[in-house]
Amino acid sequence: MTAARHGAFHPLTVMEVERLTDDSVALTLRVPPELREEYRHAPGQHLTLRRGAAGGPEVRRTYSICSAAPAADGPGPGWLRVGVRLVEGGEFSTYAHKEIAAGDVLDVMVPAGRFVLDPAAAPACAHYAAVVGGSGITPVLSIASTLLAARPDARFCLVRSDRTAASTMFLDEVADLKDRYPERFQLVTVLSREEQEAGLPSGRLDEERLTGLLPALLPVGEVAGWFLCGPYGLVQGAGRALRALGVVRTRIHEEIFHVEDAAATAAPASVGAGAPAGPGALSRVTARLDGRSGTWPVQEGESLLDAVLRNRADAPYACKGGVCGTCRAFLVTGEVRMDRNFALEDEETEAGFVLACQSHPMTEEVEIDFDR
Repeated sequence: MTAARHGAFHPLTVMEVERLTDDSVALTLRVPPELREEYRHAPGQHLTLRRGAAGGPEVRRTYSICSAAPAADGPGPGWLRVGVRLVEGGEFSTYAHKEIAAGDVLDVMVPAGRFVLDPAAAPACAHYAAVVGGSGITPVLSIASTLLAARPDARFCLVRSDRTAASTMFLDEVADLKDRYPERFQLVTVLSREEQEAGLPSGRLDEERLTGLLPALLPVGEVAGWFLCGPYGLVQGAGRALRALGVVRTRIHEEIFHVEDAAATAAPASVGAGAPAGPGALSRVTARLDGRSGTWPVQEGESLLDAVLRNRADAPYACKGGVCGTCRAFLVTGEVRMDRNFALEDEETEAGFVLACQSHPMTEEVEIDFDR
């Protein structure tokens, strides 16, 4: 089997556009037989969809796959499903809600992302859990459905927060998991702006509330992995609550969907080793991508990704905001400053990985490897 190229796009046909709520839809994409291995994905990965803009730059947006992942010993998927929440002023989400129809063809990047769970690697009788908010349910739906189907001994607890019942995505799919796995799937729903007839009282799921709630739901210390996904505030609060409850960070996995409220908290970080380039010094980046390397100058104020894109249009990226992690690369030599990082976990940055879209050279020579 030939591995999919980094950043490779292919045209996929839209099979169905399903309205989930007033402000969200699910797109189902057909994968032709010759591309099924390239679109084989792990539960929790995402797709980047691309649209050319008339008279301007193309628009790329990343959406998590909500459909279950294919079995490792079976064929690749014949279809993929993603959820798209309408964002105010969002160019691609508005396009998805108002224009995309069955039969349309979309440019879709091969799956990427490391917010994943491998059912085959799960320990015996493993217990997993997730805390999600809003559209953060999308990758976790794939994770939970894949795990429960592949491992009859596994359990999964989902704590989800939404504004109202009417705004809750994938209600039927989550209800189906409850029906299929009543003894192994636990669901706790909290509505922040609407009272429920049964269950927990309304309100935000903040750090204080989660610190008290989670131990009442399950044995926190015995959970093999926690998956936190959604807005920045929810993910950060849930992470702090879990650490306060004694959960080691290697068991906590985070993916942030909305970072507008996080920009002010993102402090630049230096990664690598070496003496910073002096004033006026010209930096050069050497990048390895799909087995080929090149060296190019980095213009003043330019990110490593933009420098590479001027010479390699196939360099992988999506959001350019430090959120999706599509442009993740290994820093081979040199030192860089990352403006923002909402995608890489501590273990990744400590191992030497950086986000090329947020990285600026601090040394005259920098080498990165997209193939690691």
